[in-house]
Amino acid sequence: MDDHGKTPDDGDASTHHGGHHDAKDEPQPPAGEEESRVEQSILEEEAEDADEGEREVDEQYEHRASHGSGGSDHGGHDGHEGDGGMHEGHEQMFRRRFFISTLLSIPVLLYSETLQAWLGFSVPAFPGSELINPVFAVIVFAYGGVPFLRMARPELEDQAPGMMTLISMAITVAFVYSLASVVFPTASTFFWELVTLIDIMLLGHWIEMRSVRRASSALDELAKLLPDTAERITENGDTEKVPVSDLSEGDLVLVRPGASVPADGIVEEGDSDVNESMITGESRPVSKEPGDEVIGGTINGDGSLRVQISATGDETTLAGIMRLVEEAQESKSQTQMLADRAAGWLFYVALSVAIVTAIAWTVAVSFNATVIERVVTVLVIACPHALGLAIPLVVAINTSLAARNGMLIRDRIAMEQARELDTVIFDKTGTLTKGEQGIVDVETVSDLEEDEALALAAAVESDSEHMIAQAIREAADERGVTPETATSFEAVKGRGVRATVDGETVYVGGPNLLPHLEIDIPPKLASFADRAGESAQTVVYLVREDEPVAAFALADVVRDESYQVVDALHELGLEVAMLTGDSEDVARAVADDLGIDTVFAEVLPEDKDKKVTELQDQGKFVAMVGDGVNDAPALTRSDIGIAIGSGTDVAVQSADIILVQNNPMDVVRLVKLSKASYRKMQQNLVWAAGYNVFALPLAAGILAPIGILLSPAVGALLMSLSTVIVAINAQFLRRVDLDLPSLPGVSAPQKSQLAD
Repeated sequence: MDDHGKTPDDGDASTHHGGHHDAKDEPQPPAGEEESRVEQSILEEEAEDADEGEREVDEQYEHRASHGSGGSDHGGHDGHEGDGGMHEGHEQMFRRRFFISTLLSIPVLLYSETLQAWLGFSVPAFPGSELINPVFAVIVFAYGGVPFLRMARPELEDQAPGMMTLISMAITVAFVYSLASVVFPTASTFFWELVTLIDIMLLGHWIEMRSVRRASSALDELAKLLPDTAERITENGDTEKVPVSDLSEGDLVLVRPGASVPADGIVEEGDSDVNESMITGESRPVSKEPGDEVIGGTINGDGSLRVQISATGDETTLAGIMRLVEEAQESKSQTQMLADRAAGWLFYVALSVAIVTAIAWTVAVSFNATVIERVVTVLVIACPHALGLAIPLVVAINTSLAARNGMLIRDRIAMEQARELDTVIFDKTGTLTKGEQGIVDVETVSDLEEDEALALAAAVESDSEHMIAQAIREAADERGVTPETATSFEAVKGRGVRATVDGETVYVGGPNLLPHLEIDIPPKLASFADRAGESAQTVVYLVREDEPVAAFALADVVRDESYQVVDALHELGLEVAMLTGDSEDVARAVADDLGIDTVFAEVLPEDKDKKVTELQDQGKFVAMVGDGVNDAPALTRSDIGIAIGSGTDVAVQSADIILVQNNPMDVVRLVKLSKASYRKMQQNLVWAAGYNVFALPLAAGILAPIGILLSPAVGALLMSLSTVIVAINAQFLRRVDLDLPSLPGVSAPQKSQLAD
């Protein structure tokens, strides 16, 4: 490999070993943990009662939920993957119960006198047909309704009634009253309302489980960075292949070209460039020589290194990052869905109205069957079918819309909360920038044209895979320059490369090249290098026949979209911050170019996590956008983690939302879609529960003195109508315009620019 020398910005970001981060607060239990445990117990019972084929499937869900699948030796991960298996099991459970309950509901609907009267049809009667409704309703209640009663228990124990409590109240009252009406005949029953209510709630919960399913494997992805084995050097100088877990502090290991460093250590012998971008965020390979520290999990370049191990196991930098990821995942705050809060309010309203109804009617007509019927009607219609679908339908359409626009939603709460963001933190390398070097300026002397200089440099670098060589060749291609043919290519160790072009000896190399050749820098090139240094740019020199004839300034390439996204977020009133492991000079240059408000530079993974916490402590609602392993703790600690899809697997698995198209502009789309979805949720909740403003008083009999009394059948019709309205209204979300021209701060595509 050619060696372009160690540049001034190749800061050593490997001097810490990532210890355990003390969380400010004790970890909070995951949202819905109690409900998940209840659902899991239902899943286990279902595995016992199912046939052999279904039993095997359910046992797999149970095993994955309890122990995780694809176990890992790195503690703490099993639970993450278990969550994914558990949610998948819940989805399948509710799906199965929905279809079976719906099938069993058909006879109840067919033999409902109310529906027969409404729709003008009849079905044959036969001895015992009068028992069809109660028998099938009991089966549907036991199979499809009892799970909701069990899931309501944690809400009642926490004295926080929600959707499960409201559903349980409605179906229990309808069930008990309807069965009682079989023994003590009354004017009406609620069998068909009971089964359809259960069916709709099962459908809503199935949709919700499908949207909520999230299989997090961040810790496994981190663990994959470490190799399974290492080449340990024995006392006689031979090498032996051993498991990484067998390494001890003080062991000497051989790291071959292209291999992963097995553990943290110090270079004893050898020179090489090590790719640390997945750990430190450094955008360029860092040159390593004896005495330098290396981090386990980083990738060695083309040179061989002998490394003395300084930390293993839980003491390594990578293990520290894994702990931070796990802590941040555990510390997610519990957030209730908007529909659940609405259901809680409606629960208390329904109880209050029912009590007032019972008292008023008892005083008016004394206690009799009419009083009971009024109270039951109030409690049953207080739980509209539509409330169970109001949010899941919007979430399902939202998720589909987001996916078609390059956004994968892994956490529905994060999508809902994106509308509340006031600060967005971007990782620099690979997110705002392309994470690759590009030539931003050229200076020449001796009447040499810039294109000629690029042609010479590209010829010398024609066989090199070094990122600086690639940048020079790409710049030549962009200008349409055709390189000359170079021969006698040779690397000048630690300084650059040399080749022969048209019989002339030509060198390309960094600042160490000229002292090595004992050549003075011409004033014009020296001034150019000083200006480049002030902007944190790397300078590479072109030397022809022992005469410096040109210099090239290189910097990380800024994405075209980055200029647009910063402007658009400012237009939305959001603060923009940048977080990077690069040097202060490099970070400041990019931030000034983009107009970023806040810059955090030279931060290691644990510091990135703390910077997010600092902003949160200031009362800010923070989103983190990143693509590297070093971003994983910050992604999970932030209120909303957004991963660039082309980034490392661990960043993607640590995030709530993934931008598949690798376009930071999708962050603005995300905020806009979140706002539109939330508006649609609010509208649906109004349609779903709003009819109670009219239905509950009418059911209670407030207009009975003038002959207007809401019957259970009409109440059920209103419930059905609100369900249809909610379903149609949710579909209007598909009309939201997420095209870039409609976004604030976005103009026509700009010409490609580079950080300077």
